[in-house]
Amino acid sequence: MRHSSLTALLIGLGALALVAPAARAQMDHQHDDHSMPMAAPAPAAGENAAMDHGDHAHDVGPAGATYDLRFLDGMVQHHTGALRMSEFVFDIGQPGVGALGKTIWRDQANEIRAMGLWRKAWYPQAPVYPVALAPGGDPDSLSGLTRMSQAQIEAMRMMGSGPTRENRVVWFLEGMLEHHGGALMMAHDALAKSTNTTVRRFARDVILAQRAEIIELRRMLAVEGLRKPEYHKFDALFRL
Repeated sequence: MRHSSLTALLIGLGALALVAPAARAQMDHQHDDHSMPMAAPAPAAGENAAMDHGDHAHDVGPAGATYDLRFLDGMVQHHTGALRMSEFVFDIGQPGVGALGKTIWRDQANEIRAMGLWRKAWYPQAPVYPVALAPGGDPDSLSGLTRMSQAQIEAMRMMGSGPTRENRVVWFLEGMLEHHGGALMMAHDALAKSTNTTVRRFARDVILAQRAEIIELRRMLAVEGLRKPEYHKFDALFRL
């Protein structure tokens, strides 16, 4: 995400003392046994990303007491994909691709750390592994969750098959545009379903930062001579 998220991180950490008691109270009715079976692959998937970045399953399920947990786990995996993608271009100079990759890596690593702290404070009884809603599971109960499958993790990360040395600039720019589009979808989903003020503030920050970065990605693609109509397919998600 462009523009360092350190401010959002500090705001979110300051909100923990206020939000965590309510979240813990929400979950007091959950069962003590949180052992969960492996999940089946996500049944829904997004559009194929440019240059084989895979499918993006952005929907983490309905609102409920576990929504913020599912959102955080999904977004952490999504951000992890952005870190891995950025590492392919760290040494590239013009047209600023390497610098952009390092900015994305730094900012999203900060956000991963923040989301990990929120998760521990709000859902202390949750399993340590990333979770998803089980088929037919209760969205208000930890017992309705299951371990996120490898297929779901890969869909969130949107890494695909990876680039060659020759195509890695366009692979990164087009792939990150698709990746940011997935984050916009997740952020709007959180605004529609979450009542947590920290999550909602974070979702708004995602929309503001990543719409600006999508515009920059399109500018860099234009330098490469690429001005495809599909680069604008997420514009409707720029609004707040």
